[in-house]
Amino acid sequence: MDEPVIEVSEVVTRLGGTLIHNGVSLEVARGEVIALIGGSGTGKSVLLKEIIGLIRPQAGSIRLFGQDVWKASETELMALRRRFGVLFQDGALFSSLTVEQNVAAPLREHTDLPVQECLELARLKISLAGLPASACRKMPSELSGGMRKRAALARALALDPELLFLDEPTSGLDPISARAFDRLIRLLSDSLGLTVFLVTHDLDTLLVMVDRIIALSQGKVLGQGTVDELRKINDKWLQDYFSARYEERA
Repeated sequence: MDEPVIEVSEVVTRLGGTLIHNGVSLEVARGEVIALIGGSGTGKSVLLKEIIGLIRPQAGSIRLFGQDVWKASETELMALRRRFGVLFQDGALFSSLTVEQNVAAPLREHTDLPVQECLELARLKISLAGLPASACRKMPSELSGGMRKRAALARALALDPELLFLDEPTSGLDPISARAFDRLIRLLSDSLGLTVFLVTHDLDTLLVMVDRIIALSQGKVLGQGTVDELRKINDKWLQDYFSARYEERA
């Protein structure tokens, strides 16, 4: 069996004196599309940032591609970061750069390619993310919310990652744009062999594009599986979550 792409073992996290994670453990296999859900304050985005090496947990271990993230040297961490892409909730595009310059930024930082070649590769990624060529020279402020998400996705794909992290990727999008974004992520995962780890609260995303859901509650993994499997768990937050979301869809 292949080694897990992501291994989180007994992670403990305290922020400002508050216990957020109290022994969180999970694994993600290569090629899976995994969604992380949980109530407010359960530390979903915090866990994502711990996995990619931005926030250090108080205890436990995190491994990416078999490498311990928090024991890695700076050189090893840089090599790891070339193997994954991240789309943060707000897109985090540089407001002073055009879309193609934003997408080319990781290429310029992590490779020795000439500037023009970086821009040419950036245009390919922009097209892959479903944006028209006319978007390349636009500033982020000139884009709609859905187009900004796609531009941020193009940047996350710039280095041909094996693993993609998405933090609330459909947040702020209208339902049509959100579903189009879901379909794009699923298509990219299937066609490029990407492993995807996403934080979301969007039930439609859970229903149409993920292979497995992991639910956080009270500092631990409450359960994991499909929507139908999680709905069978006797937990008030999960029952309320799915009931409320299904009522919204009715």
